[in-house]
Amino acid sequence: MTSINIFSAESPGGRIDVSQETGSTETLMFIYDLAPGQSSSPYHYEYEEEWLLVVAGTIVVRTPDGERTLERGDIVRFPAGPAGAHKIMNRNEEPARTLLFSSARAPAVSVYPDSDTIGVWAGDETNDLVFERGSAVPWAHGEEGWNKAT
Repeated sequence: MTSINIFSAESPGGRIDVSQETGSTETLMFIYDLAPGQSSSPYHYEYEEEWLLVVAGTIVVRTPDGERTLERGDIVRFPAGPAGAHKIMNRNEEPARTLLFSSARAPAVSVYPDSDTIGVWAGDETNDLVFERGSAVPWAHGEEGWNKAT
């Protein structure tokens, strides 16, 4: 059994992949250390439910309903799809630490409304893609010899 202390674990680069460190295959879990003025990711939503626990400090979460301040001990759920869009920001003078967790399904899709981009996470870095929505092509585009009738 592998354990990580969510209060004292060191986070080189500001992020700890708890699932990787503990060998989890069913749940994704990340610790994010946010310096003042930093956010954990762009405004986005996924097609899986996500949960956020504030471990230390105070953060601001942007959602489709506006912004909300969360403090140490607060936990929130982001539903799957556009209603669960969120951005986690530290607008304070002190560092903040959060724990974000969701199911571990591949492939996964993240939509970034502010930049109109979409991320597809295939489960291996060679096939992970982020692209602008306007660059989409029709299904079977470029597939020579493909016949809809067969």
